[in-house]
Amino acid sequence: MGGRFKLGGIVVASLLAFAPAVGAEDMSSGSPTLSGSARSATPRAAAIPDHLSSDRVMGRADAPITIIEYASFTCSHCATFANEVLPTIKREFIDTGKAKLIFRDLPTPPVQVSNTAAGIGRCAAPDRFFDVANYLMREQSEAFASRNIEQWLVGSIAVSGRTTEEVIECMRRPQITQTLLEDVASASAAGVNSTPAVFVNGRRVQDHSLAGLRAALQPLVR
Repeated sequence: MGGRFKLGGIVVASLLAFAPAVGAEDMSSGSPTLSGSARSATPRAAAIPDHLSSDRVMGRADAPITIIEYASFTCSHCATFANEVLPTIKREFIDTGKAKLIFRDLPTPPVQVSNTAAGIGRCAAPDRFFDVANYLMREQSEAFASRNIEQWLVGSIAVSGRTTEEVIECMRRPQITQTLLEDVASASAAGVNSTPAVFVNGRRVQDHSLAGLRAALQPLVR
């Protein structure tokens, strides 16, 4: 997503100023700037790590199936996955203890905006990350259609369990950038250069539709 956006206001100016400075240049190869399953590349042999210190997890920690999603809050295909596929997968596999979802950031253009959104998510209260993620994905289309990114970002803070001041202070911390870089580096090592990128027990699932993900998950259910 590109173009000019309404980014006025002291709050958003502060958020953008302290957004993690991570972008395409931080990928050792490939680029996170391509979004959409139609442009998914075949990953190299490097394995996706099962655990990163920055992981945000939905579901039981001991669930036998692990879904890992690399996504960007400015990626329209990621929003489609979050809004149209994930709710059913959550109900059928995650809420029932069969699977857990690990969310990892892979910023896409406009990178300053996606980094800011990622930073807000990382600075949310520990149990509120997915509230922020759900809000950002649900409201993404309207935010970019209206070009009112300010309202979108401020709205995400409102569901974060933190005050605006707390989020801005948190985003100043070097570890926020470091954890985002950790996500990006793990994607790069596996040849991921598009979003969303979805893995089930370490194997990439190219078909991000509900039917495609169900087909990858169901044979693993015991």
